[in-house]
Amino acid sequence: MPSVKPLRTTSTETVSDTQSSTVTKRRWLVVVWNDPVTPMSVVVVIFKKIFGYSNNKATQLMMTVHHEGRAVVWSGARDRAESYCVKLQVAGLHCTMEQE
Repeated sequence: MPSVKPLRTTSTETVSDTQSSTVTKRRWLVVVWNDPVTPMSVVVVIFKKIFGYSNNKATQLMMTVHHEGRAVVWSGARDRAESYCVKLQVAGLHCTMEQE
């Protein structure tokens, strides 16, 4: 039976593995910004259509955007956040992404 040699890892490999696992755990935030053009009722409809939010949740998020200038409307994986951000922009809202 052949002997099994233990795997050797260098310190740089360990650091690299640690850094990549840390990065993947951070969520991406989809942020909608207030604008003076889009009616509030339209923003509610957009949130309901894109995210499937209830009328109450969509209205609450819209009011946060209106009063605070911005609101985090979704958080999660980067690819999905990018997709939501594009959909919001196509719908006419000012949207950005931030890493948590």
